[in-house]
Amino acid sequence: MCLDECTHFPCDEAHLKKAVERNIRWARQCKQAHSNDSQMLFAIVQGGIKAELRTHCASELVKLDFDGYAIGGLSVGEERDEMLKTVAHTTQFLPESKPRYLMGVGMPADIIAAVKSGVDMFDCVLPTRNGRNAFAFTENGPVRLRNNAHINDPSPIEAGCDCYCCKNFSRGALRHFFNVGEMLGPILASLHNLRFYQRLMAKIRELIEKNEFAEWAAEQLKGNTFRNTPPNGIPKNDY
Repeated sequence: MCLDECTHFPCDEAHLKKAVERNIRWARQCKQAHSNDSQMLFAIVQGGIKAELRTHCASELVKLDFDGYAIGGLSVGEERDEMLKTVAHTTQFLPESKPRYLMGVGMPADIIAAVKSGVDMFDCVLPTRNGRNAFAFTENGPVRLRNNAHINDPSPIEAGCDCYCCKNFSRGALRHFFNVGEMLGPILASLHNLRFYQRLMAKIRELIEKNEFAEWAAEQLKGNTFRNTPPNGIPKNDY
């Protein structure tokens, strides 16, 4: 990844403009210095939620012909709708023949919406960060494993999940681990969350190959299937 300046939010337009020009300059220098033919080099599009700055930054970086392009500087405090609007705007200026990578996202519904806009790749701390805080992702919504409702619950976090946690441990056991400070709880919940995300991405790839993704995505985004809301005190999306 090229070195970039990820601006804070909110950020005044003058600062944003300077950061965009700096990122373009750094990307040009990085491209010139890069000499490892076995390593791909991605540039990072910045510009906050300003459409014109995103357009300018993306257009200038594409001229440099990188191996792939990242969309950075989102999920840093802006509203979800603004984030998704910015993603949809930016991807149209990035070549379809190159990987498009959305940095620091995110919640399952946000991933589905971003793929719908043309994003190929993601990274985020949510599966493990939320797992460490007793928050488990499922297709039916979140499960908060410290809740008393799970004291005697023999069921797994998610029925049908093939992860090690769901095959071997009950919600009741996991609640006990978290409430007595046993590190096995965060480890197991993190394993489940990682597997949940793997299954989600596998499903997306399968549907794209079958040309059925758009219809499925629209159905998921209008319903509550993937509306997993983070617990209090845990950022929605972040690097």
